[in-house]
Amino acid sequence: MRINLTSVVVDNQAKALKFYTEVLGFVTKVDQPMGEHRWLTVVSPQAPEGTQLLLEPMGFPPARVYQKALFDAGIPLTSFAVDDCQAEYERMSKLGVVFRGEPKKMGPVTVVSFEDTCGNLIMMVQGG
Repeated sequence: MRINLTSVVVDNQAKALKFYTEVLGFVTKVDQPMGEHRWLTVVSPQAPEGTQLLLEPMGFPPARVYQKALFDAGIPLTSFAVDDCQAEYERMSKLGVVFRGEPKKMGPVTVVSFEDTCGNLIMMVQGG
């Protein structure tokens, strides 16, 4: 068994696609119209056949409550691995990404959380 798809609930798919591709550097894998929304996935350019991230539209009202509760509590929805947390922090800061602090070494990992412009906090992790 392996993970082939995971999702991030977003408040606007077009805005999410722009952020996840132009800022984070993912590439579009699938963009298929599905009624008023799209089946929209991105992947790492380093693993184009790897795990897909579904930019899932906010279609289930309780999901909005859950998303807001996590965000307000400062709890990241998910995490993405990077080779150099400090370098990514500096690059993304120049692009206007809102971070919740600066990269912090915590044992064998360095972490920092950022806002994805679509209602989520994402943790960026180096090491581990």
